[in-house]
Amino acid sequence: MSNTIVPRHLLRVRRRNFVGQSGLLLSGTAIALLSGRSALARGQGAAGSKNLEGDVGVLNAALGSEYEAIAAYQLGAESGLLEKPVLALAQTFQGHHKAHADLLARTVEQFGGKPVAARPNYTFPTDSLKQQADVLRFAAGLEQGAVAAYLEAVPVFDNRELARAAASILGDEAMHWAVLRHALGEDPVPAAFV
Repeated sequence: MSNTIVPRHLLRVRRRNFVGQSGLLLSGTAIALLSGRSALARGQGAAGSKNLEGDVGVLNAALGSEYEAIAAYQLGAESGLLEKPVLALAQTFQGHHKAHADLLARTVEQFGGKPVAARPNYTFPTDSLKQQADVLRFAAGLEQGAVAAYLEAVPVFDNRELARAAASILGDEAMHWAVLRHALGEDPVPAAFV
């Protein structure tokens, strides 16, 4: 996070542009990604990329993280510690991560790369998961980490369509984190910035 002070008049312009354009753009991107109709999903974004190999590497890193999240939610679901509504929420979030992973894997392939595979085993703090709150806190920590990772990935992509897609996934991860914090009785949005 930069400590640079931005003049008020520029903040108003940036805020207006962000609210007026970015919100609609990200919503449109999210819808297109879910329906598989974006340039990213069709693999058309590759032509504009100067650093395709680097973009594929970032995609594969994100894919590996999505696989870890899928496994973590599976662990939570099978723990026997989650009440029915929380279990349903965990399964929904796991479904989101599966959708992210499917899109990322297809995109890596369409860009000529080889998608990373899920690891056979993940090291999770199973000994510290004794009650539902422990599972929720563990999942919230993973989602917070995913938010941070996607936040760093967005500006790294050379391909702007990939950056928009990462921003869309970042938004979903942030919502997961907020909902999990709320379920724990914590402030769902503890700060103005992530």
